[in-house]
Amino acid sequence: MAKTLTSLNYHIVFSTKGREPWLHAEIRARLWPYLGGMARESGLHAWIVGGVEDHVHLLVSIPPALAVSKAVQMIKGGSSHWIKQAYPKLAVFAWQDGYGAFSVSHSQLAAVREYIATQEEHHRVRTFAEEYRAFLAKHEIAFDERYLLG
Repeated sequence: MAKTLTSLNYHIVFSTKGREPWLHAEIRARLWPYLGGMARESGLHAWIVGGVEDHVHLLVSIPPALAVSKAVQMIKGGSSHWIKQAYPKLAVFAWQDGYGAFSVSHSQLAAVREYIATQEEHHRVRTFAEEYRAFLAKHEIAFDERYLLG
């Protein structure tokens, strides 16, 4: 085959440091498009970005030459810098150290997009910690509770 063809889609989840509710509605209204733009500038395709006050969900396609960890590092680092510049009162803002990245088949993209689009409704009845544990269980990812969501 003369050309590499891939479908590498990821549902990426990360929270604010200490799960602080720093991402109020005004920030989210500007941050989601900013994150989508950062993804595009990095060669990713951002299907949707969403979340609530204390965490972010991104559904992205990542090219095969770019490691998921590098893509997340660029998004988190760039957005943290932008938040601190755009909102000087958030000079202490930080993202958590880790993240979750879950592969998504093309046939499931619509369902994940809907899930991300309805985050505010979803989190009226389920905490981020409950949601994250459910993702880990669904994907059969072993974890140490001491380091979860730190």
